[in-house]
Amino acid sequence: MSKLKKREKGIWQRRYWEHAIRDDTDLERHIDYTHFNPVKHGLVTRVRDWPSSSFHGHVEKGTLPLDWGGDVREIAGQFGE
Repeated sequence: MSKLKKREKGIWQRRYWEHAIRDDTDLERHIDYTHFNPVKHGLVTRVRDWPSSSFHGHVEKGTLPLDWGGDVREIAGQFGE
């Protein structure tokens, strides 16, 4: 069924859910997920290749190395959720 028929609008996907960050480890895990998402969805092969990522700020601050996440072309196998 289309968004129009369901009277849905906006930017949130249907399966969106709210999540409160519990601690520093949880925050780090969510930031990592966000940084790796363009790779996961096949938009780039390396995290650093997504130009509008906050990842680049972390590299500039020295909190993440430029090669963080590697290159998916070098990883054998298939992975799913």
